Formats: sequence, structure tokens, C-alpha cells
Amino acid sequence: MSTLSTSVVQYGRRKGSSRKVASAEVKNVPSQPVDLRQVTVLPRSEWLRLQDNLNQVNKHKESLIEAVKQREALHLRSKEVVKNWTNTIAGQRQKKLEAKKNREEAEEEERKQIDIEEAKFQQQKRKEAIEMAKTRQYYQTNRVKEFHSALLLTEVLKEREAQIELKRRRENASKDVDKEVLTMIARREEQATQQEHQKALEKKKECLSVAESLKQQIKDHECAREQDRMEERKEAGELQRLRELYLREQYMHEQKKQEEKRNIMRAHQEHLANRDKIQAIEAQKQKEEEDRQRLYASAKKKMMKLRKDKEAELFRETQRHREAIIDRLSAQRQEQTTNEDNLISKAVAEAEAKRARHQREKDEKKAAMLRSIAAHREAVQQEQEHKEQEEKQKAVEMLNAKKEADNIFLEKQELKAQKMKEYARSLQDTYVHQMAEKREQDKRMKKEQWEFEARNAALIAEEENQFQQYAKLVIQTATEAQRNTYPLRKAAREGIGGGLGPVFGGVRPSYLVHDESGAQMPGYVSSTTEGIKELNEITDIQQSKKRLGFTW
Repeated sequence: MSTLSTSVVQYGRRKGSSRKVASAEVKNVPSQPVDLRQVTVLPRSEWLRLQDNLNQVNKHKESLIEAVKQREALHLRSKEVVKNWTNTIAGQRQKKLEAKKNREEAEEEERKQIDIEEAKFQQQKRKEAIEMAKTRQYYQTNRVKEFHSALLLTEVLKEREAQIELKRRRENASKDVDKEVLTMIARREEQATQQEHQKALEKKKECLSVAESLKQQIKDHECAREQDRMEERKEAGELQRLRELYLREQYMHEQKKQEEKRNIMRAHQEHLANRDKIQAIEAQKQKEEEDRQRLYASAKKKMMKLRKDKEAELFRETQRHREAIIDRLSAQRQEQTTNEDNLISKAVAEAEAKRARHQREKDEKKAAMLRSIAAHREAVQQEQEHKEQEEKQKAVEMLNAKKEADNIFLEKQELKAQKMKEYARSLQDTYVHQMAEKREQDKRMKKEQWEFEARNAALIAEEENQFQQYAKLVIQTATEAQRNTYPLRKAAREGIGGGLGPVFGGVRPSYLVHDESGAQMPGYVSSTTEGIKELNEITDIQQSKKRLGFTW
């Protein structure tokens, strides 16, 4: 019980206790065994404060940073909340901007709609203008003009019939009327005649203007045909020029090939000539070498002969000297009877000494000659060997140079042949490519020609159908109006072109004279051509009126 009473549980530092004592106790605690009965229990805040002090944590700074973060978060939340308010200045500004944007979008949509409607209107106007232009252009074609001329002729025939009927009625009525009525009628007829004459003049002017326009069209057609002929001649000249250029290139190519062949033959002949020259030079050198050897052998023989002759001469001179001594000795023996033995021995001794000296000189000369001959022979042999070595070296160098020249020539020939093969191959490829391009161009031109003919046939058929519908409607209207429809049916016959030939491919061609005039051939040839021409040509307007049956 005493031990339990002595254990003290402290919650924090006692009032008035020292910090040093507590720290000392804390420092002394690890050095002693822990007594669980003497444990100080600290509050959590105090424990955290101690831990912060140990870890050097600034709680105040962290609290300030946390407060700043909270204020920023609150500011952002307030901005997010205020952003959608409409009763603020920013909200009103945003609302005005949105309203302006919506208004501009609506105006843009309205402008787009107006532009679309304007484009449709302009497209419709363009379509109407194109249709009107097509209609006017269609009315300006020769075939429609001829058809309208036939329509005018039907009207003229109808007017002629009416005038003839009026004339018949007047003739019947003139039998029962008075002269005054006839005078009035004549005056009115005169006025009508003047009016008709004025109309005829105006009509004549119109016919003349139409004739002038037709002449102008004929001139334009002739100019177009002349231009086509000029273009054909130009194309023919261009084709002829290209053909001549091609033939010239072929001729130059052949000439170049022949020139190359001649150059190769000339080079080969030069090579053969050089080879023959080299062989001749080698033969000449061989011949000179043989002549040199023969000269050396002949000189050697002559030297041996001279040496033998010199030895024989020396031997003869020795014999003559000996004989002279013998003769002198015999003479002295005869003259001297006394001291003969001494003199003879003395003379013999002198002679022997002289002969020995002479023999020694002779041997020395012979040895010197032999040494000089040997030295000369050795020098000649060395010179000959040196010359032979030089000749062999030159021959080897010449052979190597010849081989190298042959190799270079062969390499050049092979390179030239390779270049010729490559050029021939490239030329062949070029020709093949040109032929392929020409075939493709011919195919393309044929295809384009076929397509053009098909489109032209379709256009001709469409134009023929359109014209036949228009002519059928006009003929039906003229029939209902009791007009003479024969000119209209004649003008509305099938085939465009207005020629006199048969219809061919939807076209009625005009056959022209085969000369520079290019005049159209008549439909027939007979003796009544001049009469038909007089009937159709207008020479006197009054006669034409009478012929047609006009009364004024």
C-alpha cells in the first residue's frame, strides 16, 4: 500500500514548479528504468505543442496560409455565385453582350437569307437571259431564217390570192357602178398603189439588207474555209518539215555511224601500221646487232691475225739479229785469231744478255699487249653486255608500253562500244517511248474524234428534233389559217445545212465546184437552167408583180 501511495500521476506541470526540474527529470528518465507507477500524462494540446517545438513547426504561419487559402476559396465561390446574377454591373454588361451577339447572329442569318434569295434571283435572271440569247441565236440560224422566209412566202401567196380575189370582185362590181364610183375607186387604188409601192420599196430595202447580210455570211464562210485550208496547208507543211527533220536526223545518225566506223577502221589501220613499224624497227635493231657481232668477230680475227703477224715479225727479227751476230762473230773469228775464245765468249755473253733483255722486253710487251687485249675484250664484253641489257630493257619497256597502249586502246574501244550500246539502248527507249506516245496520242485523238462525232450527232439530232417541233407547230398554225404550206414543208424537210444533196448523217450537204471559186453545184443540169434563173432572178419589180398577180 505504501508503494501505491507513493506513485504520483501528474497531469501537466504543477503550479509553481520549475521547468528545469521537469526537464531534468525528463533527461534523467532514460538513464533509469522506467517506472510505470511514476508516469506523467500530458494533455493532447501540450503534447502537440511539444512535438511542434521539437519538429520546428510554425503553427502561426500555417494558420495564416490556411486562412489565405480559405479567403481565396470563399472569393472564388462568391465570384461563381455572383457571375450568374443579372442585377449587377458585370451581369448587365454580360447580358448586353449576349443580346448584342444574338442580335448580330439574327442579322447575319437574315443577310444570308437575303443573299441566298438574291443569288436565286440573279440565277433566274441569268437563266432567262441565256434562254433569250439561245432563242435569238436559234432564230439567227440559216435554217430557221430559210423557214421564216418560207413563212413569209406563204403570207405573200396568201396576200396574192386575196388581191386576185379582190381584183375579180372589182371587175364584177365595175360593170354596175357609175363613173364617179370608178373614179373614187381608181383614186383609192392609186393611193393604195402608192402605199404598196412604198411598202415594196421598203421590202426591197429589207431584201437588199438581207441579201447583203447573206453575202456577208457567205464571205465569212469563205474566209473560214480559206482559213481552214490555210491551217491544213500549214499543218501539211509542218508535217513535211517534221518528216524532213526526221529524215535529216536519220541521215546524220547514219553519217555519224559511218564516220565512227571509219574512225575505228582508221585507228585499226594505224595500229597495224604502228605494229609493222615496231616490227621493222625490231628487225632493223636485230640486223644491226648481228652486224655489230659480225664486226666484233671480224675485228677479233684481225686482231689475232695482227698478233700472229707481230709474233712472226719479232721471231724473224730475232733470227736476223742472231744471224747478224753469228756473221759478225765469224768475221771476228777470222779477223781475230788471238783471244778468240774470250771474244767469242764475250760476244756470246753479250748476245745472250742482249737476247735475254730483248726477250724480256718482248715478253713484257707481249704481256702488256695481252693485258690490254684482255682489258679491251673485257671492256668490249662489258659494253656489249651493258648494251644488250639496255636493249633488253628497252625492248621490255617497249613491249610493256605496247601492251599498255593495247590495253588502253582496248579499254577505250570497250568504253566506246559500251557508250554506243548505251546510246543505242537510250535511243531505242526513246523511239519506243515516242512510238508509245504517238500510239496513245492517235488513240486519244481517235477517241476524241469519236466523242466529238457522237456529241455532234446528238446535237444535230436534238437540233433537228427542236426544229421539226417548231416547224410542225408553225405548219399547223398556217394550215389552220388556210395558208399554202408547201414552202413551209419544203423548208422543214429533214437534214441541216440547206444543201441540195441527200441527207447523210443528219446533214444535207452542199456540193461545191472543185476549183478556187467554191461555187455550189446546181441540183440538176439541163437546158432550162437559164429559164429557171430568169424566173427566179428579179430584174423588173413591176414584171414580177404582174407575174405574181398583184393588181398594183
